[in-house]
Amino acid sequence: MSSRLSRNLLMLMLFAVFFAAIWQFMSSNGNDNSISLNRLVTQVNNGQVREIKVDGNGETLYITLNDDRETTSRKGAEQDLASTLIDMGAVPDRLYEVEMPVAAPSQWGGMLNLLGGIFPLLLFGGFLIFMLRQAQGSNNQAMSFGKSRARMFTGDKPTVTFDDVAGAEEAKQELAEIVEFLKEPEKFMALGARIPKGVLMVGPPGTGKTLMARAVAGEAGVPFFSISGSEFVEMFVGVGASRVRDLFEQAKEKSPCIIFIDEIDAVGRQRGAGLGGSHDEREQTLNQILVEMDG
Repeated sequence: MSSRLSRNLLMLMLFAVFFAAIWQFMSSNGNDNSISLNRLVTQVNNGQVREIKVDGNGETLYITLNDDRETTSRKGAEQDLASTLIDMGAVPDRLYEVEMPVAAPSQWGGMLNLLGGIFPLLLFGGFLIFMLRQAQGSNNQAMSFGKSRARMFTGDKPTVTFDDVAGAEEAKQELAEIVEFLKEPEKFMALGARIPKGVLMVGPPGTGKTLMARAVAGEAGVPFFSISGSEFVEMFVGVGASRVRDLFEQAKEKSPCIIFIDEIDAVGRQRGAGLGGSHDEREQTLNQILVEMDG
C-alpha cells in the first residue's frame, strides 16, 4: 500500500512539474510582442502611440498604438514613466500627447508574480527531497550496503527453549552454562570467570544447530541476532567488514544478547588462502569478525 502511494505521489509531482513548465513556456511566449523602452521612445517621437497604461505593479506597460495595435514593455517599478522616457530621448511635447493612466495596485499581484516565479523551484525542491527520502528508505538496498541484515528475535517472549530440542543432552548441558552466565553474570564475575567469546557448533545440516542457538537465547531471555555467513559477502570490497561492524554495534546496544552466524564457513577459513590475499573480501570480513570477538 505504501509503495503504491509513493508511486502515485511521484506521478503527481511529475505532472505538476510538467504543467508548471508548460505554463512557464506559454507565459514567456505570450510576451513575444513586447518591445524595448528605446523602441517605445521612437514610437512616441513618431506620434504612433495613443496610450501607455501602467500596471498596478508599476513594471508592466500596456501600449496602444494609433492603429489600435497593442504591445507591452517593462520598466523598473521604482522609476517614473514620464521621467524615464524623457531621459531616454522622448520629446516632451510628443509624450504629453499620450494618455498615461495608472492602474490601481493589486493586493495580490506582487504575491502572484512571486509565486509564479518560485512555484517551479518549490516543485523541484519537493521532488528532490522526496527522492532523497525514498533513497534513504529501508527498502532501497542501494543506500544500505554497509548495514547488517541480521534478524533480531527479542528475548522477552521466548518461543524456543531447551524443551523444544530433542536429544543432544551433552550439548544442552554445556550450553546451560552459557545460559546461567547470561542470567546471573555477577555471580561468575565475582569469581573471576569470563564468558567464552564464542561457541562453535559443528554438525551436518539439519541436526539442530540453529534451533539449539535459539534455545540458548530463549532460556536466557536475551535478544537473538541471526544471520548467514554468506550475507556478509557482496561484490563491493569492504561491505562485509562494514556489515560485521554494524551487527556488533547493534548487539552492543542490546547487550546482553546472542549473535548466531549460520554457515560461517562461507567466510571462516584459513587466512591468506584467498586469491586476493589480504585484500580479498572474505579475508577482510573474517578479520573484522575476529577483531570484534576479541573486543
